[in-house]
Amino acid sequence: MNRVTPPDFSSRLRALAPAPGVYLMRDSEGKVIYVGKAMRLRDRVRSYFQSTRHADAKTRELVRHIADFDVIRTDTPTEALILENELIKRYQPRYNVMLKDSKTYPYLKITNEEWPRIISTRRIVDDGGRYFGPYTSAGSAYRTLNLLNRLFPYRKCDKRITGKEEVCLYYHLRQCTAPCIAAVDRETYMRAIDGAAMFLNGQAEEILSALEEEMAQASDAWNFERAAELRDRISAINHVLERQKIVSPSQDNADIVAVARGEGGDAGVQVGFLRGGRLLGSEFFPMQARIEDEPGEILASFVSQFYAEAAVVPPSILLGHELPEGEQEILAGWLAGRRGGAVTLAVPKRGRKRELVVMVEKSAAENLEQSRLKYLSDEQRMTAAMSELAEALDLPRMPRRIECFDISNLHGTNPVASMTVFEDGRPAKREYRRFTIKTVEGSNDFAMMREVIARRFRRASAEETDEKWAAIPDLVVVDGGKGQLSAALAGLEEANWPEQPIAALAKENEEFFLPGNPAPVILPRDSQALFLVQRIRDEAHRFAVSFHRQRRSKATFKSRLDDIPGIGPKRKQALLRHFGSLKAIREAETDDLLAVPGINRSVAEQIKSAL
Repeated sequence: MNRVTPPDFSSRLRALAPAPGVYLMRDSEGKVIYVGKAMRLRDRVRSYFQSTRHADAKTRELVRHIADFDVIRTDTPTEALILENELIKRYQPRYNVMLKDSKTYPYLKITNEEWPRIISTRRIVDDGGRYFGPYTSAGSAYRTLNLLNRLFPYRKCDKRITGKEEVCLYYHLRQCTAPCIAAVDRETYMRAIDGAAMFLNGQAEEILSALEEEMAQASDAWNFERAAELRDRISAINHVLERQKIVSPSQDNADIVAVARGEGGDAGVQVGFLRGGRLLGSEFFPMQARIEDEPGEILASFVSQFYAEAAVVPPSILLGHELPEGEQEILAGWLAGRRGGAVTLAVPKRGRKRELVVMVEKSAAENLEQSRLKYLSDEQRMTAAMSELAEALDLPRMPRRIECFDISNLHGTNPVASMTVFEDGRPAKREYRRFTIKTVEGSNDFAMMREVIARRFRRASAEETDEKWAAIPDLVVVDGGKGQLSAALAGLEEANWPEQPIAALAKENEEFFLPGNPAPVILPRDSQALFLVQRIRDEAHRFAVSFHRQRRSKATFKSRLDDIPGIGPKRKQALLRHFGSLKAIREAETDDLLAVPGINRSVAEQIKSAL
């Protein structure tokens, strides 16, 4: 989009206060394209409209699109940071660096109940619960939950604990200590919950001594079954500790945050969780960035967005790059408020901490590459399928938009058709269309296909084409054989659309039939092109059948009830409200029908006779 010359902002810029706040840059359509914060709004906003000769490429690109701006004053820079985060999430501006996934991440929560549970949740609320995370996938959170449940059996149900309930299967599987039947006292149960919390906080070694002491006591009391359970739990914790890497003898608690850059502006941030000197694990977060964004800008945006939602803010955050000028002070103050204690942001230059950052940076680079390869593999597979299809069917161009048509009817009743659309190998469900057959009587699928194809392309060729019919397919596929293809060609001729690439796919042998070619085209059974067209054909069939069922259901309902003499809309509504379904009306006795407002004996007898 070319920049529309903005109005003269000089008077508005002079009126800006030298105070903290947030500014929103808008394009000529009024859309927010950038949100920023400033310690002094006047200086920061004015800088955009001064000479951009020495500005970086990103700023020059942004300024070319600015047509207007808004500002919001705040009392402190920290408030500006919080508001900036909220506005970025709301507007998703194209020039801001953002977490690529707008979803909320899963956390583990120890509930604030008399008999606490440990659950996975995506919402953090101030209800007294203890939260741990976030995890980048639900699978990761559930794996941790399952491990915790083996190590510290806790109740999974949310029923009210009375001590007099029936025991469930989890007790017999040794996945719950069954407070519901008073099989465990609360003190023992809470020791297990506290142990789980310590485990999640990286204090697994501190748990071991208490468990070993409890095991010895159970053994001395000849409670060998309990001692064996504790022995197995100790063994499992030791196994976990062996997999966790001791990286700091000083028992540090910190997050290590490093960024990786890829070609074309791809970026990702890796967060390593250091607790008690052990690296408990790390998570990778893809970022939406531009090629001009500096690593420090990406890190600053990540820190403000990630820790706005994180359940735990550590006392120290180790960074791979320096943050932009002024950002570190604002972020440190804001993080301290979130944590309730001081937070240091540091970029280690040497020593053990620098080695930690380098290690996490390597993980970030590897995960970014894996993310890129995964994305490319899907894209390459779709591109290969479309290229293969274009070659096999001798198409003039790659079929990036494919429309598939299918007819559905039962002995000629309630005939309908579907049009499904795939773009770049994926369903474009907003483009799907349904047709009710209007001109064909009886069971004539060929004539129905001709009607539907003609209707679709007449709309595309109309002088004032409706936007929803304007997109032209690179390939039309009809479900069927030579007969369906001939009918579809007649429909194209009727709509004066003769150059449209079209093929029919016969389901029996998965053969393609093309205009002017008597011999079918058969793709290899493991062909990506065949898989793609089968998916499109099956989706068209599903869509047509579901529409036909809806029509048939409505028609059946109408013919069985609406055609009864004396039953109008009001009585029909009263009957349905009273009985709930046509089946219930059919099974009702005459006296039951008389209980419905507006139904007299004569009408009731008419209903019984008709149904």
